[in-house]
Parts: sequence; structure tokens; C-alpha cells
Amino acid sequence: MRPVHRALSALLLLAVSVVAHASGPDRRIAITIDDLPWQRMDRTPPAELASRHAQLMAQLKQAGVPVVGFVNEGKLEVDGQVQAPRVAMLRDWLDAGHELGNHTHGHLDVHAVGLPAFQQDILDGERVLRPLLAERGQVPRWFRHPYLRAGRTPEDRATLSAFLGGHGYRIAPVTVDNGEWVWAFAYANVLDGQPDTPERDATLERLRRGYIPYMLNKVDYYEAQSQTLLGYALPQVWLLHANELNAVAYAALVAGVQRRGYRVVTLDEALRDPAYARGEDGYNGRYGPSWLHRWAMAEKQPKDFYAGEPVVPGWVLALAGVESE
Repeated sequence: MRPVHRALSALLLLAVSVVAHASGPDRRIAITIDDLPWQRMDRTPPAELASRHAQLMAQLKQAGVPVVGFVNEGKLEVDGQVQAPRVAMLRDWLDAGHELGNHTHGHLDVHAVGLPAFQQDILDGERVLRPLLAERGQVPRWFRHPYLRAGRTPEDRATLSAFLGGHGYRIAPVTVDNGEWVWAFAYANVLDGQPDTPERDATLERLRRGYIPYMLNKVDYYEAQSQTLLGYALPQVWLLHANELNAVAYAALVAGVQRRGYRVVTLDEALRDPAYARGEDGYNGRYGPSWLHRWAMAEKQPKDFYAGEPVVPGWVLALAGVESE
């Protein structure tokens, strides 16, 4: 090879290396929002529900990214009767172009009630959802486990997965697990439980300002977990809820993750990654950890693999009235 050709080849390789380094990992994330139509339905002042829902829908529109929302049909009811205004809240999600999935009727814990009762709660969770989607030529196809609990034995998980598959559902995993619900409970407790004073406003602002860095630090943590476990940045699945905090902070949260170089993608796209073929096996305990941690447990990763996960500060736990995430 002539010297000039060798020089050109070297420059080309250097340019390719620089571009690859500059582009960094292929960061993608799918956003899922649980507990529709509203997380703490029974504790939200009825007169405030419509305006808070409208705030959340405005935040979703501002963010302009795809979302799958997961419905608890029990939240549509008062004394066992489905309420048309609450169904209309779900129509707003569909009108905005978002997809809806099944999160069971009563948000039951499969580990507490057992498979037969849980399977019935799944079916009860589509009595409104299935005909609602049929109006638009759609069917429910995503299922999210309440508390991310999927069964305490491989046999139970396999039975539940087969049941879901037989009814046309695919399990929606979560890789970026977090204590978002704790921040949201704290925010709602202050918003509805304290007098409207400058001190209350300052606490609400402190919660909003602390929430977004906490959530983005969780994304960073699970990206590092995927790099260590899988050798690359897994397309993540993020768990959020329909609540007062996201009704004022969701768009900023999405903007924050985008500034970190993430593209918000559909759940379909994220789950095309072959890692998700591992399913939810690997964990037989009573909690509901991230799918990344389930896979790590299946590989018998050492305890220090899980170190360094961001935690909810004590002052937020106290305002939420809970002891831990």
C-alpha cells in the first residue's frame, strides 16, 4: 500500500473511532405509567380530580413521547358501579394516541391471593378496557403485574405467563424500578393535607426539585447495571404512575432523560432487544425487583453488583408516611 493510501486509511479509521466514541451508547427508554385513571383515586378530593387529570394530560402532550398506560378497572368504580367520567379519563389517553394495558381490576398481589384469584382479577380488569379498545379496532395486549410480583416459583410464573399469553397479553417488564410512588405520596399528602401557606408551597417546590434528579440518578444506575450485566446499554423500561407529582413534573422529567442522551421509544421497540427473552425468572422472593436484578440473580451475581442504588431521602419518606421504598 502506498504511503498516501496508508495515511488516508489511518485517517478514516480515526474518524470512525471518533464518531463512535462521540455517539456513545445507544440510549433508549420506553415509558409506562401505572394505576390509571388515577393512582390515589379514593384519596384525591373529587373536586380536584378533573383538573389534576387535565394537568397530567397537558404534561403528556408537552413531552410528546409514546407512553403505555396501565389501567386498574376498580378505580373506575364507585360502590361497584362504573363511573362514566372516569372512563372518559381513559378516552383522553386514547385520544392523545397512547396505548392502554391491563394492570388488573383491584391491583391485587399475586403472592397474597394466589393464582386463581389473581387470574380472575386479570379478567375483571378488561371488562371495560376490552370493549373500550374495540371501539378503535384495538385489543388489550400489554399486562403489568401489580407490585411487579410475578409468582414465587418458576412453576407459578410459567402458569401465569401461559394464562396471559392465552388471553392475548404480553408481560410489560420494568427495568428502571424506583420509589417514584413515595415522592408522589409525599407530594399529595402535602398538597391536600397542609394549609395553603408559603411553607407548604416551599415544601412542594422542594419535592419537585428533588424528584427529577432522584429519578434520573435511577436511570443512570440501571444503565450502569445493564452495561455490567449485559455489556451494553439495554433499552430500558421506566415505571411511573398517574398522580399529582407527574401532573406537574412529567415533561421536565422526560426532558431530563433526553438531555442524558436517551431516545424515548415505544414499548414494542424496547422489548425487541434479545435480553427480554430471559423473561422474569431469576427471583423467587416476595418483592418485585427490576428485571435487570432478576436476571442478575439468575446468574448469581455477587452482592456488590447491587450496590450504589439511589434511595429516597428520609425526609421524603416521612412526608409520604412510609418506612421504606
